[in-house]
Amino acid sequence: MKLTFFGQNAFHIAIGDINIIVDPFISGNDLSKDKVDINDLKADFILLTHAHQDHVLDAAAIAKNTGATIVSNYEITKYYETKGFQTHPMNHGGKWKFPFGEVKYVNAIHTSSFEDGTYGGQPGGFIIKTSEKTIYIAGDTALTMDMKLIPMSYKLDLAILPIGDNFTMGVDDAVIASDFIDCDRIVGCHYDTFGYIKIDKDKAVTTFSEKGKELILLDINEVLEV
Repeated sequence: MKLTFFGQNAFHIAIGDINIIVDPFISGNDLSKDKVDINDLKADFILLTHAHQDHVLDAAAIAKNTGATIVSNYEITKYYETKGFQTHPMNHGGKWKFPFGEVKYVNAIHTSSFEDGTYGGQPGGFIIKTSEKTIYIAGDTALTMDMKLIPMSYKLDLAILPIGDNFTMGVDDAVIASDFIDCDRIVGCHYDTFGYIKIDKDKAVTTFSEKGKELILLDINEVLEV
């Protein structure tokens, strides 16, 4: 499994020969728009944690280019289904076996609406379990006790957690979240994209390190082997 960071919460995940795009906000992101061409991206599936623009902006364009199936909650998938896209609806607590592995849609505490005001259902996160690795994509969320349920069913190899604060949990709460999910290898996301979520990256890495944990802050287009 290989993870490529496209800024904010946008990732490419390669599992064998299957390509997954998560929360594609690229063309509107000043940090990534000149470094990532959405027309060059490969995607078999697009996973959307919630409907905010900084997570779904390029979903339609990528799905149109690739024919990818959009996976998200019921309301989000219905939104894209009415526009002619292939979708797979999920909801909290449910899981499904896809060609690349098992996906479970789990709780997140946030809000969710499209830029045009359309209701985007309740936000969530994804656990992806393959024959080799298991990862947790938290999406935008506060620290929540529901995270303690995850290690009761899954042994995580990696977790992607928001660390930018203001709209989501910040670094200190993300450290606690890593305890809750029993995972000490964390990829940070949802930081530095705009003013409200600027962070001190060196301090963030040190905060995790002092707790015996690894915080990985990827550059745009940097690839991580899980």
